Amino acid sequence: MTTGADDHKPEVFAERVTELSAGDISDIVDACTQAIIEGGGFGWLTPPDRPEMEKYWRGVLLMPGRHLFVARLDGVISGAAQLLETPANLEAQRHSAQITGHFVAPWARGRGNGKAIVRSIEYYARDKGYSVLKLDLRETQKAAIALYNGLGYVRWGINPYYAMIDGKMVEGYYYTKKLQESAS
Repeated sequence: MTTGADDHKPEVFAERVTELSAGDISDIVDACTQAIIEGGGFGWLTPPDRPEMEKYWRGVLLMPGRHLFVARLDGVISGAAQLLETPANLEAQRHSAQITGHFVAPWARGRGNGKAIVRSIEYYARDKGYSVLKLDLRETQKAAIALYNGLGYVRWGINPYYAMIDGKMVEGYYYTKKLQESAS
């Protein structure tokens, strides 16, 4: 059986990155900007201008305790998330880390990008000895809520005043997932 161009199924791949090429910066800025415009989260309601966004992503890689994970669809960055380590001064919480800034570009949604990113983060977190992951989401992020619920994250709290969008208060949901037993 031969396969034609219509039979091509794009390959989704997620990984932790420690540097971004010029092409990667362009891809991640484009994907993030599109996600913000489509209401896909990431905190911003309106995308900053391109130079500011490029500066932001370069800065992410320089921050101690912050790890960037990206999904690639046929080699193009299609989404990202960050894993934040708990600061040393919060010794009692050092068993946990936080997922933040998770987004998938609209053109790449529904293809497993979000799940691939989360699985990559979970694998890395387990390897680094974290036993718990935590995150928060706006109530408007329906696809992300479904994703995390489907991956076994448990909603443990609600903040009724989490965000202000178009002059309206929006709830925020807090999630956690136990990855492994603590090494205590």
